[in-house]
Amino acid sequence: MFFDESGIWGVMVIVGPIVLAAVIAWAMLRNRGASKHDIERTEAATHRMYDEQNRDDAARDNP
Repeated sequence: MFFDESGIWGVMVIVGPIVLAAVIAWAMLRNRGASKHDIERTEAATHRMYDEQNRDDAARDNP
């Protein structure tokens, strides 16, 4: 019995982009609601990480 895969590919070509668009839209809507506190906390953590990396680089460059 011969199995025709063109039907499956047709469904994947049509449904795949729809599912991808739905996931991207869901992620954008979910991340849009970030509070000011969350953004400030993320920025502070980023600055701490950069400062730590700069200290490590300076200690390594100046033995």
